[in-house]
Amino acid sequence: MTLVPLSDVLQPALRDGRAIAGVVCLGWEDARAYTAAAQTLGVPIILQAGPGCRAHTPLPVLGAMFRSLAADVDVPVVVHLDHGYEESDCVAAIDAGFTSVMFDGSKLSLADNIDRTRAIADMAHAAGVSCEGEIGFVGYAAGAESKGTDPGEAAEFARETGVDAMAISVGNMHLQTGAGNGLDEARIRAIEAVTSVPLVIHGGSGVPHGQRAALARSSSICKFNIGTELRQVFGSALRKTLADDPALFDRAQILSRIEAPIRNATVAVLRSLGD
Repeated sequence: MTLVPLSDVLQPALRDGRAIAGVVCLGWEDARAYTAAAQTLGVPIILQAGPGCRAHTPLPVLGAMFRSLAADVDVPVVVHLDHGYEESDCVAAIDAGFTSVMFDGSKLSLADNIDRTRAIADMAHAAGVSCEGEIGFVGYAAGAESKGTDPGEAAEFARETGVDAMAISVGNMHLQTGAGNGLDEARIRAIEAVTSVPLVIHGGSGVPHGQRAALARSSSICKFNIGTELRQVFGSALRKTLADDPALFDRAQILSRIEAPIRNATVAVLRSLGD
């Protein structure tokens, strides 16, 4: 079993100038492809269950599934709750065997976000589990607008909450289907100057690949959440499989044919972050 908490992979990444991919999982096939890609390169992987995934599959099932995948490889695997909006989400994840939780209090006032995140971080640490928090607000493509992270607030948040990782808003956005305008590197450097906690970029698929690779090597950004670009590979491979064989109807046969493209795309993502 290679299950580890988030801090066990982010602290070496911070030290060595690399980043770890937090891959957004929606089912068995993509999670298995992600884990196989990490095994191919011999690098850690963070399997993430976000709100959409949890609405489709119960947390205990996800926990068992991710833990089973971790048991079959010899690279570090973090089982991570992404965007837990309530303490109950984080408690349920810990009970289901997750090794890391994210409490997303980014819509709260600074004081409330600090208070609630600190309480959840304390609870998680008591259970041997890591905790990620968010300061600022990372918006959504064609949805809610972002609120950039204030460096002073970031320093206070990191100091007062004791989180193991801090998600920041620096021009990134969830659910971008193509590379955006890039991250605000001046804001990243200002945040780095006042805190030593590993930084996290949500919406990593929307960051130009060259900038993503450069920041993985030269900044305190140690975790890029990658979802949309790999889900696009899933969709393209699925459509091609059905177009190539219109008579195909068996779910297991269909999904077995799309794992290789997802695995290959994930290998490329992992390499770009400093394998």
